[in-house]
Amino acid sequence: MKYLFLSLIILVFGCSTRKSDQDDSPKVIVAYVAGWKNIKEEHIPAERITHINYAFAHVDSAGLIVPMEQKHRERDSLNFIKLHSIKERNKDLKILVSIGGWTHSKGFSDAVLTEEGRKKLTQSGIDYLLKHRLDGLDFDWEYPALQGDNNPVRPEDRENFVLMLKGFREALDSLGKVNNTHYLTTIASGGFRKYLEVNNLAEAQKYLDFINIMAYDFYTAGDQKTGHHANLFPNGEKGRSAATTVEEHIEFGVPADKIVLGIPFYGRMWENVNPVSNGLFQAGTYKMGLPFHQIYALSMTSKFKRFWDEKAQAPYLFAAEDSTWITYEDPESIQKKAKFIREKGLKGGMFWEMSEDNTRLLLKALYEGLYPHEVYTERKNEEKIVSLNLN
Repeated sequence: MKYLFLSLIILVFGCSTRKSDQDDSPKVIVAYVAGWKNIKEEHIPAERITHINYAFAHVDSAGLIVPMEQKHRERDSLNFIKLHSIKERNKDLKILVSIGGWTHSKGFSDAVLTEEGRKKLTQSGIDYLLKHRLDGLDFDWEYPALQGDNNPVRPEDRENFVLMLKGFREALDSLGKVNNTHYLTTIASGGFRKYLEVNNLAEAQKYLDFINIMAYDFYTAGDQKTGHHANLFPNGEKGRSAATTVEEHIEFGVPADKIVLGIPFYGRMWENVNPVSNGLFQAGTYKMGLPFHQIYALSMTSKFKRFWDEKAQAPYLFAAEDSTWITYEDPESIQKKAKFIREKGLKGGMFWEMSEDNTRLLLKALYEGLYPHEVYTERKNEEKIVSLNLN
């Protein structure tokens, strides 16, 4: 009995003093919320997120930051009121507006071309922030110095992008001194190497609190072959992955502790897929994107079978009877990414988009992966309550 007691002491103290190989610093969980969808604040789990990026505002032809659509100006104002109300459940929650996005980045290049234009843009951004009582601004220029969605593009975008961020950072710091507040500046960055090659993120990051990498859409509508669209590690001829784009950002001068890994709460479907290898990396016809809750419902049917790619650390579904294949994220793949975030000392995780998963399974997996100590404490408290009730 004496030796058993000593063994238990050694075990307990050994476990408590062992240095973890993972980063246990507080992590951010950034949730994009689409303004054009029906926002129900009571359905947003504020306790499990740290930031909300409201999508989107845009830069208009006059070089001003304005609502995405003028006819929805009142809707956006009401949505911000809704989002502010959930701070009652999480007083530390930060609310930002995301400016741009894939279809609303056309005004950036013209607006930041001159110093006068940048000052005008900055002032409009400050006005927008103050009007809606925001905690910061997120810039989703897709993409500086690259075409994007048939956008105006110039080589000068590389330098002007940095100058824009510098101007906003200085203006927000000045405002913050008056309000005794630190206002956030963040960006969404491309999850591909070309974006890094044509921009100067080593300089840009100096003016940013963190950088949300859009580490998804590796396979998309333009592909006539199936493949993972958000795999953690590379597999397949493209060689793209979440880990790869993180490594590339670090290579191009972004500190690991400013990187937020983007995670999609949606998947993609192909039809007429060759059944070899259960449809993975096979010829097929792209069909559509799907929110996770629809994919989850399909995964529960007998038609679809789930497979796991060990090399890519990613799941996929295949329905052999009608040759349909789906790439997506599930709780297991997100837990792997949360572990990766902690091991690499990254800032946290981001996801697009809140309404894509009404099961909340994916957010639960991300939260529990990034906040294991809090989850442990919550469970122990629940156990105490159950024990007291039983007694």
